Amino acid sequence: MALLLRFSRSSRNLHRHLSIALSQSTSHHLSKPTSDHCSSNSTHELYIPKFHTSRFSYFNLIRLGQIYGISTSSHSCKDVEKEKRDGEFKIKPRHVSWIDLYLPQTLRPYANLARLDKPIGTWLLAWPCMWSITLAAPPGHLPDLKMMALFGCGAFLLRGAGCTINDLLDRDIDTKVERTKSRPIASGALSPFQGVSFLGFQLLLGLGILLQLNNYSIILGASSLLLVFSYPLMKRITFWPQAYLGLTFNWGALLGWSAIRGSLDPAVVLPLYLSGVFWTLVYDTIYAHQDKEDDKLVGVKSTALRFGDSTKMWVSGFGIACISSLALSGFNANLGLPYYAFLAAASGQLAWQIWTVDISSAADCSRKFVSNKWFGALVFGGILMGRLSS
Repeated sequence: MALLLRFSRSSRNLHRHLSIALSQSTSHHLSKPTSDHCSSNSTHELYIPKFHTSRFSYFNLIRLGQIYGISTSSHSCKDVEKEKRDGEFKIKPRHVSWIDLYLPQTLRPYANLARLDKPIGTWLLAWPCMWSITLAAPPGHLPDLKMMALFGCGAFLLRGAGCTINDLLDRDIDTKVERTKSRPIASGALSPFQGVSFLGFQLLLGLGILLQLNNYSIILGASSLLLVFSYPLMKRITFWPQAYLGLTFNWGALLGWSAIRGSLDPAVVLPLYLSGVFWTLVYDTIYAHQDKEDDKLVGVKSTALRFGDSTKMWVSGFGIACISSLALSGFNANLGLPYYAFLAAASGQLAWQIWTVDISSAADCSRKFVSNKWFGALVFGGILMGRLSS
């Protein structure tokens, strides 16, 4: 809508004429419909009498028109609508984390590569280890705190190494996915050689922790590297990479027990391990729904794409299998009654995730995914109290 503005000789005359024009701008008999329309409302051109001169600033007049809701642009309604549409698809600025605020610039890409600002991965890797270590404790005793500290550090390092491996192998895919294209290797902040060098450093530190365990556990722990290195390839060949991740992420359920007992008790650790695999199928299927549209375009497979609208039915089944396996493991380990009370609470938390998640909302999928740290904490609290009361 255009305003044909001329200026008066005096500010008083200008103010008087503007007041009249503004008060009449909504009157239909002084408004002339234009040929363009915005949605269902017609637009109008406001006529202001011609004035000869004025010292009144042109830009102040523009501002005055904006305050009163009068467009001072010569754009058509179609131009305005286009600008609105374009604005909706502007790339959002990357989230600023503590890495950007406190670390030197040279270290930031490495910290982002290891996902240091996203600890949920470490929690999800560490909880099965803590469950297993606590189950292996003698009845009525606390778990080995030194061993828990070692496994906590190991989970932190191995999770970071897993992210580095994933980003190295997926760098061609990450550049095509909105959520991952800003990752250090995909964006070019780090070269593949720098990523491999950093991976060597991470694995060297992890080896230092692994060597603190008994020989049985060293061999068992080293064997998990085959799963760690091959997991990123699974999304290219199967719709079940989440199941493979479950086998990888829950290896600590086996390793924690062997680190304390020196061997494995299949009656206890196998149900515990399977419960972790089913749990991973729940949370990582929810997580995968964030990228399902990009995955379709890139050709990446996932359980989110495999299940589609039936996701809640599938993950409900996995949730039931998870809780059942945990109950069996606790029963075979002779845990006390408090364990089952905590397990009931954990069941409620898992059911809440499944029933309330909006798989069409990436933000809600992310929130439900992150909430799994509390599921792990409830199960750990149950095992701890069950062991102390047994």
